Amino acid sequence: MYIHEDIEKVLISEDELAAKVGELAEKISADYKDCEVLVVTLLKGGVMFSVDLMRKLTVPVEIDFMNVSSYGSSSKTSGVVKIDKDLDKPIAGKHVLLVEDIIDSGLTLNYVKEILLSREPASLKICTILDKPSRRKTHVDVDYTGFEIPDEFVVGYGLDYAQKHRNLPYVGILKRSVYENE
Repeated sequence: MYIHEDIEKVLISEDELAAKVGELAEKISADYKDCEVLVVTLLKGGVMFSVDLMRKLTVPVEIDFMNVSSYGSSSKTSGVVKIDKDLDKPIAGKHVLLVEDIIDSGLTLNYVKEILLSREPASLKICTILDKPSRRKTHVDVDYTGFEIPDEFVVGYGLDYAQKHRNLPYVGILKRSVYENE
């Protein structure tokens, strides 16, 4: 099976993603110009974006990861947040940049944000490549946003459906026929 066959249309091209990542990196580097940043990436979806972003940052960077899930293999959030992998080191006193692939309902991100804030970082900012505000169930303050997108099921650039399509170099709208029989 050729994975591109599951895509209805390309929503954000590879070139558009690269340009936006560069813009975000400039803003983040300026905001953190006098300090080191701990980039906390939410696995698995945030990896591609996070790696591209970190390569363009001009400030010292440490990295760590959390694996948090609320979808399983469904196209809709379950509402239950599960931490499969926590951070490796304490974050107290560190400037933390939480990197996410997409903000949808906001429930998962708010849960993670509260956990991280309870660990007393010097600061905590949130960066996402995609934001879907029409699906928001709770308010989320996002410091850096790449693209605001419509209420479509998207895959690619780290985002998946049932662990597939993460490796697409663009963000595409998944054909309904792929997931409509859930």
